[in-house]
Amino acid sequence: MNKLTLTLKDGTQITGDAFGAFKESEGEVVFTTGMVGYPESLTDPSFKDQILVLTFPLVGNYGVPTEELDENKISKFFESAKIHLKGLIVTDYSEDYFHWNAGKSLSDWMEEYEVPGITGVDTRALTQLLRDKGSQPGQIHPADQKPHDDFYDPNTVNLVAKVSITHPQSYGEGQKHIALMDCGMKLNILRSFLQRGVKVTRFPWNQSPFDYEEKNGVKFDGVFFSNGPGDPASLPELVKIMEECFERKIPTFGICLGSQIMGIAAGAKTYKLKFGHRSQNQPCVETRTGRCYITSQNHGFAVDEDTIPSDWEMSFANANDGSVEGVRHKKLPFFSVQFHPEATPGPTDTAFLFDEFIAML
Repeated sequence: MNKLTLTLKDGTQITGDAFGAFKESEGEVVFTTGMVGYPESLTDPSFKDQILVLTFPLVGNYGVPTEELDENKISKFFESAKIHLKGLIVTDYSEDYFHWNAGKSLSDWMEEYEVPGITGVDTRALTQLLRDKGSQPGQIHPADQKPHDDFYDPNTVNLVAKVSITHPQSYGEGQKHIALMDCGMKLNILRSFLQRGVKVTRFPWNQSPFDYEEKNGVKFDGVFFSNGPGDPASLPELVKIMEECFERKIPTFGICLGSQIMGIAAGAKTYKLKFGHRSQNQPCVETRTGRCYITSQNHGFAVDEDTIPSDWEMSFANANDGSVEGVRHKKLPFFSVQFHPEATPGPTDTAFLFDEFIAML
């Protein structure tokens, strides 16, 4: 087999067998401790321009689903229309696959989107390095070639602009109408709202739904801010839209990046986590009840608890490191969570948060 090498910015190199596309690539190297769900993870826009290391040793054994669309012309099995990763690093890739709706191998799917993979390496040792030194830029290149000197850090560019839609799109029917700010939204967020009988209009990340209201004679009952990639502090346009939601006192809900944007708009600060939270097994404690939920997560930034204003509170805390997993206004209808209640992949224990938001409308 052809050989590919992953070179980290700190000089660490690992070499293994290539699968997927045999090509050079670069991005931020991060890890996930999830055991399943690679079709959903690879199509999650929050992974834009990242090289993903899987701690679970086996990948590829159930292939990749055949694409199907539901009645709203939304993919049933993927979280967006394409792979957003820049590379995949695994211990043991299985070319032999079996599943009731598998249509192709993981390698063939990755080759279709020109995404390289490396197998036959110790991903747990690599994960320990990233845990100790932190996530960092890396390059994938043929083993017989040297990496170039400049390392691309995706957190220095506006990734949200690359994964958001370009014009408003409406879905579903219902008495309640939600404006959905698409910052790189996973499709199961959209499915979760439509399953609850509401109408949704999806907006580009930097287009105000309130301008749309005035021009089109519609009225939104609530505004939702989605997940997405990159540094939330580099998105002042999105923060401004969140601040406008606060001024209007309209029910507002944010997930992942949307939670960070809510924190910034409230007056808090955000910071980059050393290696982030990426898995389907992160325990989060609801501060009001003390109840712990197992959650799906994919983020590298968080709200700084010490900067949360007095009229706001931390609503969820990560049980492992104590970091902020949600914020909530003490009186007004604004709340957010850092984790993914829509799951895919992962547990659906916190899907009730969609119902809580809809009850506010």
